[in-house]
Amino acid sequence: MNQRRNASSKSQPTKPLITKNPDISIQKGYKSQKSNFFSSERNIFTLCLAFRIVNSLLIQTYFNPDEHWQALEVAHRIVFGYGHLTWEWRKGIRSYFHPLLFAVLYKVLALFGLDTPWFMAHAPRLLQALFSAVGDLYFYKLSNAIFGNFVAKWALFSQLANWFMFFCFNRTLSNSLETVLTLVGLYYWPCMRASPSKVPLVLRKWGLAIAALACAIRPTSAITWVYVGLLELAVTCDRLKFLVLEVVPIGALVLALSCLLDRLMYGSWVIVPLNFLKFNFLSSGGDYYGTHKWHWYFSQGLTVMLFTFLPFSIAGSIKSKCWKLSGLIAWVLIVYSIQGHKEFRFVLPMLPIALMFSGYSLSVMAKSDSDSRRKGSPNSRMKRPSKVGFAIFVLLATNIPMALYMSLVHQRGTEDVMIYLSKEAQNEKVKGILFLMPCHATPYYSTLHYDLPMRILDCSPSEEKGIPDESDHFMMDPVSFVSTLMTNGSLPSHVVLFDSEEKLLRDFLISHSFIEIRRFFHAHFKVDRDLQASVVVYALAN
Repeated sequence: MNQRRNASSKSQPTKPLITKNPDISIQKGYKSQKSNFFSSERNIFTLCLAFRIVNSLLIQTYFNPDEHWQALEVAHRIVFGYGHLTWEWRKGIRSYFHPLLFAVLYKVLALFGLDTPWFMAHAPRLLQALFSAVGDLYFYKLSNAIFGNFVAKWALFSQLANWFMFFCFNRTLSNSLETVLTLVGLYYWPCMRASPSKVPLVLRKWGLAIAALACAIRPTSAITWVYVGLLELAVTCDRLKFLVLEVVPIGALVLALSCLLDRLMYGSWVIVPLNFLKFNFLSSGGDYYGTHKWHWYFSQGLTVMLFTFLPFSIAGSIKSKCWKLSGLIAWVLIVYSIQGHKEFRFVLPMLPIALMFSGYSLSVMAKSDSDSRRKGSPNSRMKRPSKVGFAIFVLLATNIPMALYMSLVHQRGTEDVMIYLSKEAQNEKVKGILFLMPCHATPYYSTLHYDLPMRILDCSPSEEKGIPDESDHFMMDPVSFVSTLMTNGSLPSHVVLFDSEEKLLRDFLISHSFIEIRRFFHAHFKVDRDLQASVVVYALAN
């Protein structure tokens, strides 16, 4: 196939991929000017992989509970036989496909005796770095296929320089893998190209399979692929074949394999996509974790994620006139806006698409600078500042500090405390741990990696709305709650809590023979509740 396409490209003159474009000179002037480095996909992948490996090692903060509790904790239980399963797994609204990827990693570490505290804490993100690098490569390939090589290089710069991609892409969230699959899948769909008829239809089958896989991992990914599928249906000449011989069999095959996997892991037949959609969309179960205004994704969500790339993305969307991609972003944001519960990570797959437009905008500026230097006099060339150079300076000067602060500083205490307790447990200095903090505020057995009793405050949704959970009861009256808890059970050897609650419980803990042994910095400012400046560890005095 590649040979046929290469042969056709040699026999025919190069044609721009985007027609009716006021900035078509970008493709004409630069598409053929491929540097030696960017002419090789291996070089691009190596660059992206090296960048993401460093990226993963620099992520030392806590972002979202699902990174640990819906992936690594489940994988740890599968391989090592102990670990906590949240209520979602009892309700059957999560697929085992994503955790199994990390279960394989844990099994390999165990076989080679590498399941040490350091590897248990860092290896999962290093594996995700590999997935992320694949996503980066296909992001470049997709940009190149739509806009040309010159734009693709600027788009890749935007992707690697964006603070939120640096902060979130390498985390072990199902949304991160969903984003990778979205980028890979879009590359294979003919309807996303400027000339769909020139794309071999066999690639569409790969696109369908990847789309189905993304939906198996996160059923809400169907929002993206419904748009792409309808677009493909509108441009293809063989609609009946597309639906009957491709969509139905490929979708059914992936669904069947997913159900068989979950049947094996759950021990009974569970249709995860149906349960997931019923809870999150039909019953608005996600609202239990908080709601936002309908415009949140437009006014705050994607806006914050883009940060200083926002004006470049808007300008690129307008200049490129690639309404298919702009429509995809708008469609996904609108559908997600219908739901009350909103999170940054839900629209992570759309961030690279928006950054692709930023790359287009930067390429227009670079072309303009090049034309000005070529036409100007020697003296004016020295005096005229580079527009794209100034833009790069602003983008890097704003995004690098933001990326490093959020990855290295903000909310790192809950990660640090579990790494510390893991080392203490390996030295048999820990017998049991009680976490007096909002539920799922720290990693758990997947980081501790030691089989000892641990207790967190439960926050499973109640069948009846408005009933406070265990975590709510604790936050309302910490002293009374802990007094009852410790009266009815045995004392743990360690207690972990935020300093905001520690101020209220200090006298109580001291009266029960607990002493403070460590304090870890956590955050400079509050996020969704009172400031949690540090994480404090109390131990039972001998």
